[in-house]
Amino acid sequence: MSDQIKHECGIAMIRLLKPLEFYREKYGTSFYGLNKMYLLMEKQHNRGQDGAGLANIKLDVEPGARYISRYRSNSNKPIQDIFDHVHGRFEELTGGDADKLANPQWLKENAPFSGELFLGHLRYGTYGGNSIEACHPFLRQNNWMTRNLVVAGNFNMTNVDEQFNLLIDLGQHPKKKADTVTVLEKIGHFLDEENEVLFQKYKRLGYPNREITKMISKNINVRNILLRSAHDFDGGYAMCGLIGNGDAFVLRDPNGIRPAFYYQDDEIVVVASERPVIQTAFDLKVDQVKEITPGHGLIIKKDGAVSMDMIREPGEKLSCSFERIYFSRGSDKDIYQERKTLGKLVVPRILKAIDADLDNTVFSFIPNTAEVSFYGMAQGLEEFHSERKITEIARIKDDEEGLRKLLNERVRIEKVAIKDATLRTFITQDSDRDELVAHVYDITYGTIRRGKDNLVVIDDSIVRGTTLKHSILKILDRLGPEKIVVVSSAPQIRYPDCYGIDMSLLQDFIVFQAALALLKETGKEGILKEVYDLCVADKVNPINHVQKVYAPFTDDQLSAKCAELLKPADLNADLEIIFQSIDALHEACPNHRGDWYFSGNYPTNGGNRVVNKAFMNFYEGKRERAY
Repeated sequence: MSDQIKHECGIAMIRLLKPLEFYREKYGTSFYGLNKMYLLMEKQHNRGQDGAGLANIKLDVEPGARYISRYRSNSNKPIQDIFDHVHGRFEELTGGDADKLANPQWLKENAPFSGELFLGHLRYGTYGGNSIEACHPFLRQNNWMTRNLVVAGNFNMTNVDEQFNLLIDLGQHPKKKADTVTVLEKIGHFLDEENEVLFQKYKRLGYPNREITKMISKNINVRNILLRSAHDFDGGYAMCGLIGNGDAFVLRDPNGIRPAFYYQDDEIVVVASERPVIQTAFDLKVDQVKEITPGHGLIIKKDGAVSMDMIREPGEKLSCSFERIYFSRGSDKDIYQERKTLGKLVVPRILKAIDADLDNTVFSFIPNTAEVSFYGMAQGLEEFHSERKITEIARIKDDEEGLRKLLNERVRIEKVAIKDATLRTFITQDSDRDELVAHVYDITYGTIRRGKDNLVVIDDSIVRGTTLKHSILKILDRLGPEKIVVVSSAPQIRYPDCYGIDMSLLQDFIVFQAALALLKETGKEGILKEVYDLCVADKVNPINHVQKVYAPFTDDQLSAKCAELLKPADLNADLEIIFQSIDALHEACPNHRGDWYFSGNYPTNGGNRVVNKAFMNFYEGKRERAY
């Protein structure tokens, strides 16, 4: 992807169902759960590089002993930092004694992070900075074991103000207006109430306080807590929670916007944001890993009972299509095929752009995430070329030399651009960006016949177009192509996301800028004031009024204007930009139809409020997030 965008966090959870000695005997290590957590987190490092955190709960610990461990890091290598810290503690406490390190019961009694329940998180911060306090998991502590709560998740709420005010109405004094705080405190509030109800119940029945504690732990109703907490959540979420007694849950939003997968057998329950991560860590087949049902909570009780309980009535399944286009690892069986299909489906538009001149066109991709869609594009081009060969063979069937030449013809595929990842990491200040970004990519000289060849490059998406304009196009132009065609395997990004992707400012989107330019050129700028007035007036059950900004223009008109806006003044080659269609996106990704950033069709009322607010911010000259 040429435009870097921060996006969805990663979650990982493990519950060991057998006694700790079992894993030592079967797998030869006292750190089976910890090692698996490392794999789950490391294999999801693509989902979060701003910070990470790890929490652990020990079951059946005697009073006076610590049973919750947590460590968070916002270092440059947070996963490594966390596990170096944890293993450093083991080394410190055991003095390197091999017998102690081989004794899981000794470790549980004396060392942190040696219990049965693990929760890990990887953070990409869309809001709130990168301080250590912004890193999950979050901990709500209490001297009562069953009132302790650890929460981490991949979520963004669109109604934070509403949730914040509700906490105040409950009598709380939240320390911060943020979705992480409101989620933690709201679930924590109803966890407290559940504890109090059970305490009073067993008190009336004559149980002594020590026995009441055990009864609460055994009978606490996690589903009821989630029902009361989440009934008015508006957003995309896959959130995990650990209760101090050892109960745990994973809650997914009703539309399945955020991904969550799990695996369960008689030894372990494991949860992660991505399916292939679980497959790799536990050597599983694809059909052994299940998806957590939208609107449901996967609830794991301390006694090992596991259930999938409905918490919210599931709505239309609108899982985030950007997961398939870009965010998730391409090693997933379905995602790999979907990305190839995205590349293949855009081939007819490419052929139109180059007048089907395969002889004088080189095809490549913008590294690195567009590589798989490039394979699909190449396959589609080869199929077209094969059909054309069949027609030509019939014409020259008696010309052996001509046939030999024809059969040896191939689509011209080259690796034209090479990404300098080290330099990309080095660019941190906006003031340095324009000067240095021009050198983020290197090119392969000699791949293009100067002044004769077209060059087609595919990217997975185009958000702002900044890197295209200031870097990629200028670099590609050095090769001397007659025409450059930039292909986006994703449709035009027109609307902000509010469910976990850092795409919140309308005015930054190149397609929105194109619409503004066309409105001005066609004398239709009055639409902007009309839309603004509608957004201001629409407070109850809002609809997306921003769609009116794009309504006067076709996709092709907007694409052409994008090319005009992104073409550097000193570019010698002609430039054309092609976007995927939304229909083709749905054809490629039939089970992930969440497309609000392309279509403006948000799955929740909160989404419509956000897009309208984003437009109001733009119109009022404010550069701030709308949620």
